[in-house]
Amino acid sequence: MRLERLASDKIKIFLSFDDLYDRGISKDEIWMDVPKVHDLFRDMINEASDELGFDAEGPVIVEVFALPSQGMIVIVTISDEESDTFDDSFIELQITLDVNNNNLLFRFECIEDVIQLSKELNRIGIAAGKLYHFEDGYILSFDERDARPLDVDTFVSMVLEFGDTATVTAYRLEEYGKVIIRNNAMKQLNKYFS
Repeated sequence: MRLERLASDKIKIFLSFDDLYDRGISKDEIWMDVPKVHDLFRDMINEASDELGFDAEGPVIVEVFALPSQGMIVIVTISDEESDTFDDSFIELQITLDVNNNNLLFRFECIEDVIQLSKELNRIGIAAGKLYHFEDGYILSFDERDARPLDVDTFVSMVLEFGDTATVTAYRLEEYGKVIIRNNAMKQLNKYFS
């Protein structure tokens, strides 16, 4: 679990599927109203309080963005709505879910890691990808279909040998990232750096 403060009243939490597995929660259960999901949410808020000084007393708004084969991003915002009756044993969540996002996003510290990945992917015929510069690093964006001929999990594992999962949403990346290579990034990098 990785935490980041976005504003005084807003935090971002990245949960990998391994984090969920370690807590005994499946991908399907995270969307259910079960006690262990409530416990996970309380743990996330407590950790945010300890690490970031995020005080989430009262109602909160929760936005969940699923990252296929990687995990999910949870944005927690303290609501401005005042509530006369706040019962800590019952948490009502307003959830926005983005499940139509098929982007696979990976972060790299240096361009050399991206170039080495392009050589590996070129050997198995994967040419796709869109390369961005974002916050002193590089982000590679792939569509799930770009993983062919590999299955998505194998593709993700291969890419993670060179980089990390990105905790940025595709929307934020489009807004604030600088596009370096728009199409077929793996093919182009391999062409120029082989």
